[in-house]
Amino acid sequence: MEKKATSPAPAPKPAAAETKGKGGLNPALVIPLLFAIALCVYIFVLGAPEHFKDGDHAKGPIDGDYYGIVYKGGPIVPILMTCFLIVLTFTIERLITLNKASGSGSIDSFVRKLRSLLDKNQIDEAIKECDRQKGSVGNVVKAGLLKYKQLTTETALDKEQKLAALQKEIEEATTLELPMLQKNLTIIATLAGASTLLALLGTVIGMIKAFAALGTSGSPDSAALATGISEALINTALGIGTSAIATISYAYLNSRVDDLTYSIDEIGMSLQSNFAAHY
Repeated sequence: MEKKATSPAPAPKPAAAETKGKGGLNPALVIPLLFAIALCVYIFVLGAPEHFKDGDHAKGPIDGDYYGIVYKGGPIVPILMTCFLIVLTFTIERLITLNKASGSGSIDSFVRKLRSLLDKNQIDEAIKECDRQKGSVGNVVKAGLLKYKQLTTETALDKEQKLAALQKEIEEATTLELPMLQKNLTIIATLAGASTLLALLGTVIGMIKAFAALGTSGSPDSAALATGISEALINTALGIGTSAIATISYAYLNSRVDDLTYSIDEIGMSLQSNFAAHY
C-alpha cells in the first residue's frame, strides 16, 4: 500500500516569542479601578462635610478651603481626576518597563562594544555580552547573532540569501520587542488631547450656569454666578494641567523608545555588514 507523503511539521516557536509584547498593565482593568478611586476621592475626601460651611454643600466651601473649591467644580471633576491618575499610572509603568528594556549599563557603551566584537568576528563573545546586557537591545541582537552563527555553516544558500535570512531574523526579533516597549503609549497620547476637550466641556457647563444666573428675573443671583464661573475655571485648570503632563510624558517616553529602536537598527546594520565582509 502506497504511503502518502506528509510535509514536515513546522518548527515550534521559541518560548520567549510567546511572551513578548505581553506584560505591563491591562487598561481594561486599570482604568475602571482608577475611575473608582477618583470617584471615592471626589465624594469622600473633596466632598467631606468639614470642607463646607456648616457641613452643607449648598452653602459653599469654607473660605480658602481648596478641597471644597475643587469639589464645586461639578461632575466633570472626577472624570478629569481619572484622566490624571491614568496618565500618572501608565507613565510610571512605562518608565519601569523602559528601564528594564534598557538593560544593565549604558546602551551606547553596549553598542560600541558589540561593534568592536563584530569587527573582530568574535560572535560567541558578542552573544555572551548580550546575555549580560539583559535588555531589549540585547534580546534582538542575540537573536541575530544566533542566526548569524547558524548561517556560517549553511551551505544550501548563497550569500545574498543568507543576508536576506539574517535581515529577516533581526526584523522579526525587533517586531516581537517593539509592542512591549510601545504598549499603553497610545492611551497617554489620547489623554493629552481628550483632557483638554473634557475641560472645555466642564467650562461650558459652568458658563451655562453662570449665564443662567444672569438671566434670572430681577437682580442677578451673584452666588450662582460665582459658582458657575468657579466651576468653569476649576475644570479648565484640571484639564489643561492633565493635558500638559500627558503631552510631556508621551514625548519623553516616545523618545526613549526611539533611542532603543535606533540602537537596535544600528547594531543590526553592523551585523549584516560584518557578515557580508567575512562570508
